[in-house]
Amino acid sequence: MSATLASIHLYPLKSCAPLARDSAEVEVRGLRGDRRWMVVDAQGKFLTGRQQPKLTLIRAEPDGDGVQLAAPDRARLRIDAPPADGARLATAVWDDPVAPLLAPADAQRWISDFLGADCRIVYMDTACQRPVDADYGAPGDVVSLADGYPLLLVSQAAVDALNARLAQPVPALRFRPNLVIAGTEPHAEDGWKRVRIGACEFDVVKPCTRCVFTTVDFERGAFDPSGEPLRTLKSYRRSPTGITFGQNLIPRRLGSLRVGDAVEVLG
Repeated sequence: MSATLASIHLYPLKSCAPLARDSAEVEVRGLRGDRRWMVVDAQGKFLTGRQQPKLTLIRAEPDGDGVQLAAPDRARLRIDAPPADGARLATAVWDDPVAPLLAPADAQRWISDFLGADCRIVYMDTACQRPVDADYGAPGDVVSLADGYPLLLVSQAAVDALNARLAQPVPALRFRPNLVIAGTEPHAEDGWKRVRIGACEFDVVKPCTRCVFTTVDFERGAFDPSGEPLRTLKSYRRSPTGITFGQNLIPRRLGSLRVGDAVEVLG
Protein backbone atom coordinates (compact mmCIF):
# COMPACT_ATOMS: atom_id res chain seq x y z
CA MET A 1 0.00 0.00 0.00
CA SER A 2 1.48 3.36 -1.08
CA ALA A 3 0.88 6.24 1.31
CA THR A 4 0.47 9.81 0.09
CA LEU A 5 -0.25 13.24 1.49
CA ALA A 6 -3.98 13.67 0.87
CA SER A 7 -4.49 17.19 2.24
CA ILE A 8 -2.76 20.09 4.00
CA HIS A 9 -4.47 22.45 6.44
CA LEU A 10 -3.58 25.67 8.24
CA TYR A 11 -5.27 27.34 11.20
CA PRO A 12 -3.72 30.84 11.09
CA LEU A 13 -5.74 31.98 14.13
CA LYS A 14 -5.73 29.29 16.81
CA SER A 15 -9.09 27.42 16.72
CA CYS A 16 -10.27 29.11 13.51
CA ALA A 17 -11.82 27.32 10.52
CA PRO A 18 -9.53 24.94 8.63
CA LEU A 19 -7.80 26.48 5.63
CA ALA A 20 -6.94 23.97 2.89
CA ARG A 21 -3.73 24.41 0.92
CA ASP A 22 -2.28 22.59 -2.10
CA SER A 23 1.21 23.24 -0.74
CA ALA A 24 2.91 24.63 2.36
CA GLU A 25 6.36 25.50 3.68
CA VAL A 26 7.62 23.59 6.70
CA GLU A 27 9.38 25.79 9.25
CA VAL A 28 10.83 24.84 12.61
CA ARG A 29 7.64 25.96 14.39
CA GLY A 30 5.36 24.13 11.95
CA LEU A 31 3.73 25.08 8.67
CA ARG A 32 4.31 28.68 7.64
CA GLY A 33 1.35 30.78 8.75
CA ASP A 34 -0.10 28.14 11.05
CA ARG A 35 -1.30 29.23 14.48
CA ARG A 36 0.70 32.43 14.73
CA TRP A 37 -2.37 34.37 15.98
CA MET A 38 -4.45 33.62 19.07
CA VAL A 39 -7.39 34.97 21.07
CA VAL A 40 -7.10 35.67 24.80
CA ASP A 41 -9.76 36.75 27.27
CA ALA A 42 -9.84 39.90 29.39
CA GLN A 43 -7.58 38.24 31.96
CA GLY A 44 -5.04 37.27 29.30
CA LYS A 45 -5.91 33.56 29.29
CA PHE A 46 -5.78 31.84 25.92
CA LEU A 47 -9.10 30.87 24.34
CA THR A 48 -9.85 27.97 22.02
CA GLY A 49 -12.90 26.25 20.59
CA ARG A 50 -13.19 24.36 23.87
CA GLN A 51 -14.50 27.52 25.54
CA GLN A 52 -15.65 29.44 22.46
CA PRO A 53 -16.80 27.09 19.68
CA LYS A 54 -17.75 30.13 17.58
CA LEU A 55 -14.03 30.63 16.96
CA THR A 56 -14.26 27.81 14.42
CA LEU A 57 -16.51 30.01 12.24
CA ILE A 58 -13.73 32.56 11.72
CA ARG A 59 -11.87 32.19 8.44
CA ALA A 60 -8.33 33.49 8.84
CA GLU A 61 -6.22 33.94 5.72
CA PRO A 62 -2.52 34.86 5.83
CA ASP A 63 -1.93 38.15 4.01
CA GLY A 64 1.72 39.13 3.79
CA ASP A 65 2.88 39.74 7.36
CA GLY A 66 -0.71 40.12 8.50
CA VAL A 67 -3.95 38.17 8.41
CA GLN A 68 -7.43 38.67 6.96
CA LEU A 69 -10.33 37.70 9.22
CA ALA A 70 -13.85 36.92 8.02
CA ALA A 71 -16.84 35.66 10.00
CA PRO A 72 -20.62 35.42 9.58
CA ASP A 73 -22.35 38.80 9.72
CA ARG A 74 -19.06 40.64 10.25
CA ALA A 75 -17.12 42.97 8.00
CA ARG A 76 -13.83 41.51 6.84
CA LEU A 77 -10.84 42.80 8.80
CA ARG A 78 -7.17 42.89 7.88
CA ILE A 79 -4.76 42.89 10.80
CA ASP A 80 -1.18 43.98 10.25
CA ALA A 81 1.51 42.16 12.18
CA PRO A 82 2.37 44.43 15.12
CA PRO A 83 5.86 45.97 15.15
CA ALA A 84 8.50 44.08 17.11
CA ASP A 85 8.76 46.93 19.62
CA GLY A 86 5.00 46.96 20.20
CA ALA A 87 3.18 46.04 23.40
CA ARG A 88 3.41 42.42 24.47
CA LEU A 89 1.04 40.44 26.64
CA ALA A 90 2.26 37.87 29.15
CA THR A 91 0.10 34.81 28.62
CA ALA A 92 0.50 31.04 28.24
CA VAL A 93 -0.56 28.14 26.09
CA TRP A 94 -1.38 25.50 28.68
CA ASP A 95 1.66 25.63 30.98
CA ASP A 96 3.98 27.28 28.47
CA PRO A 97 4.52 31.01 29.12
CA VAL A 98 4.67 33.17 25.99
CA ALA A 99 4.84 36.92 25.36
CA PRO A 100 3.16 37.60 21.99
CA LEU A 101 2.46 41.03 20.56
CA LEU A 102 -0.93 42.69 21.00
CA ALA A 103 -2.85 43.32 17.80
CA PRO A 104 -4.29 46.82 17.19
CA ALA A 105 -7.44 48.13 18.85
CA ASP A 106 -9.68 47.48 15.83
CA ALA A 107 -8.82 43.78 16.07
CA GLN A 108 -9.81 43.75 19.74
CA ARG A 109 -13.15 45.36 18.93
CA TRP A 110 -13.79 42.95 16.06
CA ILE A 111 -13.16 39.77 18.06
CA SER A 112 -14.95 41.07 21.18
CA ASP A 113 -18.05 41.96 19.16
CA PHE A 114 -18.07 38.59 17.42
CA LEU A 115 -17.64 36.50 20.58
CA GLY A 116 -19.76 38.74 22.79
CA ALA A 117 -17.01 39.01 25.39
CA ASP A 118 -14.03 41.23 26.10
CA CYS A 119 -11.16 39.60 24.20
CA ARG A 120 -7.81 40.37 22.58
CA ILE A 121 -5.92 39.03 19.59
CA VAL A 122 -2.19 38.41 19.92
CA TYR A 123 0.56 37.59 17.43
CA MET A 124 3.60 35.33 17.75
CA ASP A 125 6.55 36.97 16.01
CA THR A 126 10.04 35.50 15.67
CA ALA A 127 11.11 36.99 18.99
CA CYS A 128 8.31 35.15 20.80
CA GLN A 129 9.87 31.78 21.59
CA ARG A 130 8.12 28.71 22.92
CA PRO A 131 10.10 25.47 23.42
CA VAL A 132 8.62 22.05 22.75
CA ASP A 133 8.13 19.82 25.80
CA ALA A 134 11.65 18.61 26.65
CA ASP A 135 10.32 15.10 27.30
CA TYR A 136 9.60 14.72 23.59
CA GLY A 137 11.72 17.28 21.75
CA ALA A 138 15.40 18.09 21.43
CA PRO A 139 17.12 21.26 22.66
CA GLY A 140 16.20 24.11 20.34
CA ASP A 141 12.89 22.62 19.21
CA VAL A 142 10.19 25.29 19.20
CA VAL A 143 6.49 25.40 18.46
CA SER A 144 3.90 27.95 17.40
CA LEU A 145 0.73 28.68 19.38
CA ALA A 146 -0.52 25.16 18.62
CA ASP A 147 -1.47 23.05 21.62
CA GLY A 148 1.94 21.41 21.93
CA TYR A 149 3.82 20.41 18.79
CA PRO A 150 4.66 21.89 15.39
CA LEU A 151 2.45 19.63 13.24
CA LEU A 152 -0.37 17.14 13.67
CA LEU A 153 -0.93 14.18 11.34
CA VAL A 154 -3.92 11.84 11.03
CA SER A 155 -4.60 9.04 8.58
CA GLN A 156 -7.79 9.00 6.55
CA ALA A 157 -8.02 5.27 7.24
CA ALA A 158 -8.27 5.96 10.98
CA VAL A 159 -11.07 8.45 10.32
CA ASP A 160 -12.85 5.94 8.09
CA ALA A 161 -12.58 3.24 10.76
CA LEU A 162 -14.07 5.64 13.29
CA ASN A 163 -16.88 6.61 10.96
CA ALA A 164 -17.79 2.95 10.49
CA ARG A 165 -18.71 3.02 14.21
CA LEU A 166 -20.65 6.28 14.13
CA ALA A 167 -24.29 6.90 13.24
CA GLN A 168 -23.24 10.23 11.72
CA PRO A 169 -19.77 10.37 10.13
CA VAL A 170 -17.35 13.18 10.93
CA PRO A 171 -14.71 14.72 8.67
CA ALA A 172 -10.99 14.33 9.35
CA LEU A 173 -10.91 18.06 10.09
CA ARG A 174 -12.75 17.49 13.37
CA PHE A 175 -9.29 16.47 14.60
CA ARG A 176 -7.60 19.72 13.52
CA PRO A 177 -4.80 18.04 11.52
CA ASN A 178 -2.20 19.83 9.47
CA LEU A 179 -1.61 16.72 7.38
CA VAL A 180 -4.03 13.97 6.35
CA ILE A 181 -2.41 10.82 4.96
CA ALA A 182 -4.09 8.39 2.54
CA GLY A 183 -3.16 4.83 1.63
CA THR A 184 -2.38 3.34 5.07
CA GLU A 185 -4.02 0.90 7.42
CA PRO A 186 -6.11 2.50 10.21
CA HIS A 187 -3.83 4.04 12.84
CA ALA A 188 -0.67 2.87 11.06
CA GLU A 189 0.84 6.17 12.19
CA ASP A 190 0.80 4.90 15.79
CA GLY A 191 3.81 2.74 14.96
CA TRP A 192 5.86 5.37 13.12
CA LYS A 193 8.96 6.96 14.64
CA ARG A 194 10.24 8.96 11.69
CA VAL A 195 8.62 9.79 8.37
CA ARG A 196 9.55 11.47 5.11
CA ILE A 197 6.86 13.39 3.23
CA GLY A 198 8.08 14.73 -0.07
CA ALA A 199 11.49 16.25 0.69
CA CYS A 200 10.68 16.92 4.37
CA GLU A 201 11.40 14.68 7.32
CA PHE A 202 9.72 14.54 10.72
CA ASP A 203 10.09 12.80 14.05
CA VAL A 204 6.80 11.24 15.12
CA VAL A 205 7.03 12.06 18.80
CA LYS A 206 3.74 11.59 20.62
CA PRO A 207 0.12 10.46 20.12
CA CYS A 208 -2.33 13.36 20.26
CA THR A 209 -4.56 13.22 23.34
CA ARG A 210 -8.13 14.18 22.51
CA CYS A 211 -10.66 16.35 24.32
CA VAL A 212 -14.06 17.98 23.96
CA PHE A 213 -12.83 20.06 21.00
CA THR A 214 -13.40 17.01 18.78
CA THR A 215 -17.13 17.43 19.46
CA VAL A 216 -17.24 20.97 18.00
CA ASP A 217 -18.97 21.04 14.62
CA PHE A 218 -16.82 23.71 12.98
CA GLU A 219 -19.37 24.33 10.22
CA ARG A 220 -21.94 25.40 12.82
CA GLY A 221 -19.58 26.76 15.47
CA ALA A 222 -21.32 24.68 18.14
CA PHE A 223 -20.89 21.51 20.15
CA ASP A 224 -22.39 18.33 18.72
CA PRO A 225 -25.18 17.41 21.17
CA SER A 226 -24.40 13.70 20.69
CA GLY A 227 -20.94 14.14 22.20
CA GLU A 228 -19.44 12.43 19.17
CA PRO A 229 -16.92 11.38 18.12
CA LEU A 230 -15.38 11.54 21.60
CA ARG A 231 -18.01 9.23 23.07
CA THR A 232 -17.19 6.46 20.58
CA LEU A 233 -13.43 7.05 20.77
CA LYS A 234 -13.61 6.33 24.49
CA SER A 235 -14.69 2.78 23.68
CA TYR A 236 -11.58 1.80 21.71
CA ARG A 237 -8.90 4.54 21.75
CA ARG A 238 -8.36 4.95 25.49
CA SER A 239 -4.75 4.75 26.68
CA PRO A 240 -3.01 5.40 30.03
CA THR A 241 -2.49 9.01 28.91
CA GLY A 242 -6.02 9.56 27.61
CA ILE A 243 -7.97 9.12 24.39
CA THR A 244 -5.57 9.34 21.46
CA PHE A 245 -6.05 9.93 17.74
CA GLY A 246 -3.32 11.05 15.35
CA GLN A 247 0.34 11.83 15.92
CA ASN A 248 2.37 14.93 16.72
CA LEU A 249 5.36 15.73 14.53
CA ILE A 250 8.56 17.73 14.91
CA PRO A 251 10.29 18.76 11.65
CA ARG A 252 13.83 17.51 11.10
CA ARG A 253 14.30 18.42 7.43
CA LEU A 254 12.56 21.60 6.29
CA GLY A 255 11.19 22.34 2.86
CA SER A 256 7.98 22.34 0.85
CA LEU A 257 5.04 19.96 1.01
CA ARG A 258 2.51 19.39 -1.76
CA VAL A 259 -0.70 17.40 -1.81
CA GLY A 260 0.13 14.08 -3.47
CA ASP A 261 3.64 13.84 -2.02
CA ALA A 262 4.79 10.34 -1.22
CA VAL A 263 4.93 9.32 2.44
CA GLU A 264 7.82 7.04 3.44
CA VAL A 265 8.17 5.56 6.89
CA LEU A 266 11.84 5.77 7.95
CA GLY A 267 11.54 4.11 11.31
